[in-house]
Amino acid sequence: QVQLVESGGGSVQAGGSLRLSCEASGDAYYMGWFRQAPGKEREGVAAIFGSRATKYAHSVEGRFTISKDNAKNTLYLQMNSLKPEDTAMYYCAAHSSTWGLTLRVGAYNYWGQGTQVTVSS
Repeated sequence: QVQLVESGGGSVQAGGSLRLSCEASGDAYYMGWFRQAPGKEREGVAAIFGSRATKYAHSVEGRFTISKDNAKNTLYLQMNSLKPEDTAMYYCAAHSSTWGLTLRVGAYNYWGQGTQVTVSS
């Protein structure tokens, strides 16, 4: 069983930065960040395996960085150059299945409660 608790969301103007954190209790091989805007499906943003292998959605590549502090068992998402279209509820997720390093929502079976990110123009 893995429990995930996100923090770090908030409101920021376009071009600004935020860092999300996700404290994990329990171990999972793969962790990721997902987001869901009102009226839209949940989508994968970034995923990580170990502390080096990463995968990003095209829409955030070059602006967002996923990282993990294994000593603290904490996942991070550094978000720079934020755009209004990044506004969404952001969720931390984890899995240890054969899906591997993926942004596929259905591969993840552990989810946090979410943290809101709002970017104003």
